[in-house]
Amino acid sequence: MKATLALENGTWYEGDAAGAAGETGGEVVFNTGMTGYQEVLTDPSYAGQIVCMTAPQIGNYGIAPDDEESRGTQVAGFIIRDESPIASNWRAEGTIREYLTRNNIVAITDIDTRALTRVLRSAGVMRGIIATGEVDPASLVERARGIAPMEGSDLVLGVTCAAPFDWTPPPGDEFTPPAPHHARRNLRVAAYDYGMKWNILRRFTAYGCDVRVFPAAQELLREGPDGVFLSNGPGDPAVLSYAIDNAKTLIESDVPVFGICLGHQLLSLAMGGSTYKLKFGHRGANHPVKELETGKVEITSQNHGFAVDPESLPSDVKITHLNLYDGTVEGLRHESKPVFCVQYHPEAAPGPHDADYLFRQFVDEMERRA
Repeated sequence: MKATLALENGTWYEGDAAGAAGETGGEVVFNTGMTGYQEVLTDPSYAGQIVCMTAPQIGNYGIAPDDEESRGTQVAGFIIRDESPIASNWRAEGTIREYLTRNNIVAITDIDTRALTRVLRSAGVMRGIIATGEVDPASLVERARGIAPMEGSDLVLGVTCAAPFDWTPPPGDEFTPPAPHHARRNLRVAAYDYGMKWNILRRFTAYGCDVRVFPAAQELLREGPDGVFLSNGPGDPAVLSYAIDNAKTLIESDVPVFGICLGHQLLSLAMGGSTYKLKFGHRGANHPVKELETGKVEITSQNHGFAVDPESLPSDVKITHLNLYDGTVEGLRHESKPVFCVQYHPEAAPGPHDADYLFRQFVDEMERRA
């Protein structure tokens, strides 16, 4: 079946449908990862976004149940250059086309994703629509212009958990690497779910923590945790007043706090900083980040469209990491409170494990306080 991708700038691309029939809209972004398409499809941080994979062939190793990163697929749509018709992997339980169709994801294949990515890098990410069948591209362009922009959008309430729950690792989770050091006792982590990836929870378990997950707007300090974690998630951090207020309370409580991605942005806002939207964001598994104290460079997994303004940070907040592509803030630590956060994803899935040490740092902070 034919499929069309139309962008708000008036351009469109014609290709073939690679998933469910129908129409979908959202912010069109690109991901530079060579692998990890299933983790991308199930990452809640991609809610409201149509993801273009820059790697030319997608689907060659199929779909494996152990690679899910949330309760289900999360992207608004998917863009592929060359869809693999077979799944070459002993773990696979089907092809990517079967997976996209089964999960009602509208996707397009056989378009020039290199050309599309160049447009998004030059003009910035923009709103778009994928539609299958015979359609009028000009009318799709007009409808794309009517999609709500990412700025000002609260997408967290659509992906957070409905009620608190205790995380239990799935049986036989042999694909989770063991932690290099284990907590001396089972530390209790209370985790805010703004759109959390499962591998964050797997890493906490590997380091010897018991994790209870909470909805985004709920108060959790009465649980008496050893530490609090603020997760990744979608949308504009500046409009999440309920989450910012909760973060302010956490900072004043002196409980150890660790944030990743959206959690990093929320802590920055709670500490007095501000955020802004990046032109095309950072999405992929190959982004170099420099730890300023040691000079060490980490290759990191990233997925965000907003960043923290370094000029807005108060004097008691220290920048700890910088992105070597564009110099944006990648990590912060409060000078007098046990609070630190990073913009990137140390849990990987997909991506390298260079930054896994940050979980150990959080465990060490909790043990010192305990």
